[in-house]
Amino acid sequence: MKIEEISEKIEGKVVCGEHRLGEEITCGFSSDLMSDVLTTGSEKLILITGLSNVQLIRTAEMSDISYIVMARGKKVSDEMLNLARENDMVLIETSYSMFRTSGVLFSAGIQPLF
Repeated sequence: MKIEEISEKIEGKVVCGEHRLGEEITCGFSSDLMSDVLTTGSEKLILITGLSNVQLIRTAEMSDISYIVMARGKKVSDEMLNLARENDMVLIETSYSMFRTSGVLFSAGIQPLF
């Protein structure tokens, strides 16, 4: 599924990485535990989280995760945005809960990582 389609399905707003909207995602992972995120990593993985801090971006960078959805209405700070741009990441904000976001994307064909 393309990033643009993902954003539409979760009524999200792409706040970084607009030039990558046509890229395909095959699997997803939901977590607020960055220690769990560090054990993952996949080129076509989208991370769904309720966190919104610079450590999220740094952890994703270390795990080679380029696509992040911030659920529960969390907003991207300027510091997060700058770091995400440096790493060519896609950041999407949505008001949906992590559970709802995961369910919508699973129903649309995004496969779980595990």
